[in-house]
Formats: sequence, C-alpha cells, structure tokens
Amino acid sequence: MPNRLFGALRGVHVPHRKNTALMPAVKMDPPSSVVIPTVMHIGAPAKPIVKAGDKVAVGQLIAESGGFISAPVHASISGTVKKVEDIVLSNGRRAPAVFIESDGEMRPYEGITPPKVESLAQLTEAIRASGIVGLGGAGFPTSVKLAIDDISRAEYFVINGAECEPYITSDTRTMLDYTDLVERGVRRIVGYLNPKAAYIGIENNKPLSIKTLSQRFTGDKNIIVKSLPPMYPQGGEKVLIYNTTGRIVPEGKLPLDVGVVIMNVTTLANIEMYIETGMPLVEKLVTVDGSAVKEPKNLFVPIGTRLRDVFEFCGGFKEEPGKLLYGGPMMGTAVPDLDAPILKNTNAVLAFNRKDSEVRKETPCIRCGNCVNHCPMRLNPPAIAKAYNNRDGASLYKQRVNLCMECGACSFICPANQPIVQRHKLAKLVLREWQDSMKGV
Repeated sequence: MPNRLFGALRGVHVPHRKNTALMPAVKMDPPSSVVIPTVMHIGAPAKPIVKAGDKVAVGQLIAESGGFISAPVHASISGTVKKVEDIVLSNGRRAPAVFIESDGEMRPYEGITPPKVESLAQLTEAIRASGIVGLGGAGFPTSVKLAIDDISRAEYFVINGAECEPYITSDTRTMLDYTDLVERGVRRIVGYLNPKAAYIGIENNKPLSIKTLSQRFTGDKNIIVKSLPPMYPQGGEKVLIYNTTGRIVPEGKLPLDVGVVIMNVTTLANIEMYIETGMPLVEKLVTVDGSAVKEPKNLFVPIGTRLRDVFEFCGGFKEEPGKLLYGGPMMGTAVPDLDAPILKNTNAVLAFNRKDSEVRKETPCIRCGNCVNHCPMRLNPPAIAKAYNNRDGASLYKQRVNLCMECGACSFICPANQPIVQRHKLAKLVLREWQDSMKGV
C-alpha cells in the first residue's frame, strides 16, 4: 500500500488561547505529600525498591527501570514513605504508586552528582538513569531514542517546539526562560549524532520563541530554526518530521527507520539540566489553565503532586469544574478526580466550567467529507466507521486505521459531532483481534 502522508499539510485551525504565554514559570510550594506512580511512561512499569517507613530525599531512586523500554522513578520531595500500593490511573490501568509524606525540608539526596558524559553511549546511559521520558506528552523513554547501533542512521535531528494545542505554553516558557539549556542541549546532541542538519520546528504564532532561538544559532548552517504554519497537529511526530525533513515515517515504523531522531524541546532542556546538575527528573513545568481556574499559571510542580494542590496554588476555582484534563483539549486525557497526581509527561492540567464541558449532541453523518479533507494521515473516517461497525478487520487493515495518531482533528471539524477519534481507538482493538486471529492461518 502506498503511504498516504504526502503533499500539502492537512489539519485544522484550532483556537490559540495561549493565555499564559507571557507568564514565566514559578515554583510551586512543596505539597505535604505526593503520590508517585511507577508507570509514567510507555513500556514496562518501574519496580518499587522502597517500602513503608523508609526515609527518602529529593532525587533518590524509589523505583528501578523494569526493562529496556522503561524508566526509573525518583522521589520528588523528602520525607517518609507511607505506603506502596496500586492506584487506578486516568487510562483505567492499575499500577503501583509510592506515597510519600513530606518532612518539609525538600532535602536533596546526598548521592546526587553530575554524570560523566564523554560519548554517545555515556549520554544514553545518563538519560536512562535520569528517568527522563518524552515530556511533550508522549512519555516514550528518551534513552531508547539514542540507543543507536549505527550512528550513520541518524541523518536528521528534529526538536519539537511546535506546541500546537490550545492553552499549553510550557514548551514556550522553556524556550524563552531556559534558552541556555536548550541551546547547550541541542549542541550536545548534535555533537554526538553529527547529523546532516538539526531542525527546531516552531509554529509561527510564537514569534518571540523563533526570534530567541534563531539568535542563538545564527551562523550555524546545520542547526535551523524552522518557522511552521500554525496548523494543528503541527507538533505530531510524523507531521513535524515531514514538515522539517520531508521524510515520511511509514506505518509501523519509527523515526529512526527514516533517519530521524526527534525530541521535545522541554525534554532536551531537562536532559541538559541533569547532565549539569545530576538531579534526575523530579519536577515538571506545567501549564495550569481553563475557564474554571481562578489564576492561570505556568508552574514547576513536584511529580506526584495531587491536582487539588496544584489548583489551590492557582487560587482554586472561580466556577465548579465540569471537566479536568491532563494535557490539551485536543489530545488530553480526562482526569477522574482532584486526587490524580502530576505525571512525568504532564505538560498541562486544564479545568473547564460546566458550560465548556458539555458534550455536543451527536447527529448522523452527512457525508460532508470534512474529516477526510482535514486528516493529516489522509485517512477515510467514514470508511473506517463502516468497517468498524461491521467488525471487519480486513477492511480496517486496508483502511490503515493504525496510521491514526488520534489527534482529534476529525472530531473537531465534524459538523455532526461524531465521536470519530474515539471510534478509531476502538477500531484499532478490532483490527488487533483480527490480526491475532490470522496468525498461523
């Protein structure tokens, strides 16, 4: 089957609503307790190595990596482990979590030392030890991206600064407030990968970010700040790779398969911070916004902080929230209650009032073609819907439903308010069941 990602960019124009773009991040007061899940990444869960009664300090390892595609977890506050028990995450999955009660000291772990990094192998190991995962929301363990057997495969290095979802400005503040870390991080990775070119992709509705980083790389012919049109989902991995390098990531393949290493700009800044200080990933820069929030902010929040503590630091709610989200309104995950913790890959927490949380009434599809015309992957949602309703795995395979990145552009543009992206998620399960049934046939 030919790949469908080609030609002019497709997507949708979403409301900007970057209300906090000009608000530098402030550090939140440490909470009295945290709940730190062992699953905050794609891959195998981390394995807890502490128990109730143990004393821990900031940056101390509390759960070790559970495999190659996994990430260790560290204490974000100092204090006492109260318990280690399963919690239900927002995706419905159960996972062990470490409950820590603060001693009020925020005492750093005495074993914190900057790692020795003089080669790509040492850099990869340092990133693994840091616990850093994709901080733009994906949560893929970053060290795996640099575990490259043949360095010549890394022809391009792409840094994602697009930040295309409404409300979220944490990446913007990283680019503006921590420009030095971003610059040093880019130069470090480029020095080890030696790619043909490095591209920093930023939507052109962030002119100050573009100007700031362009000034840092003036004269660098192979480090290019690329201004991109503000079309959602510009920050989608496959979309950004195509719009910077012209390379197409086929279905079932990784960026490295087409010669690309890609990282989020905040991930890159945190890697550099770890290399320079030795402090692993224990806090997250998070945008707090939404129509129910009294005082929107960009915050540095200890990982594991409950959402109720985060919103309280932002003045609480001006209206009763009807919906809470991890992430943005396009690809974010609904949060069941205010006891949910900040995770490693939480780039925003949004609270919307009841009016903004209302579910639009669904009506029958009118075959307008909007979903087809705006899909960045060139998919055919009506055909996928028919195959899904018939539980036709062969047709779902033919329609390439697995290419769907679940960006939500189709649902956003649909005048009939069809739950298209949700249906695609379910269709992928039907496809998987069909593929499993065909094994050995």
